[in-house]
Amino acid sequence: MYIAEVDNSRATLMVKAYPFALIAISLLINLFVFGIKPLVITLPTPEAIEALIIAAVLLLGNHTWLMTVTELTRAKYDLATTPEEWEQKGGRPSSIAQDARDALERRHNAHRNTTENMVYFVLLGTVVAVVSPVTLMVQVWVVGFAVARLGYTYSYLSAQTGLRGLFMSLSLLSLYGMASYLVMAMFA
Repeated sequence: MYIAEVDNSRATLMVKAYPFALIAISLLINLFVFGIKPLVITLPTPEAIEALIIAAVLLLGNHTWLMTVTELTRAKYDLATTPEEWEQKGGRPSSIAQDARDALERRHNAHRNTTENMVYFVLLGTVVAVVSPVTLMVQVWVVGFAVARLGYTYSYLSAQTGLRGLFMSLSLLSLYGMASYLVMAMFA
């Protein structure tokens, strides 16, 4: 029992420290790799707009991928989406086989996680683009986020937990990178 408690407390500590470690890494990258320019509101540079366009296209591709695999899963298991569709089929959601339920839940979870992360990306990416940022910082954090989300989707759908954790960390690092840059630029 004692060993399980020690392992559990260690795991709890790691979970609590994880976001702070990513924030610290993003701060160090911003300070020592990109540098910080004072916060000045300007029109976005062509490079910032290009980074946002590339990210938007990649994220739209990611959404399309998730949407398509979800619908293919519904088709494979003959699943309906709404109560009306279930009524037309003469079935009920409670009659879904467990493997079908698991497959659909995996796709829904991947889609939900991506959507949740998009809110912060859009807010941070928009602000970063209009505050005279360091060009390389915008390119790395903005495009890096989109690439990491594609990797996250791939690893989630292919049930590769370790790889999924890596891509989740990279997408969070990108978000923390944009946020920490903005905070430091306010005081530069």
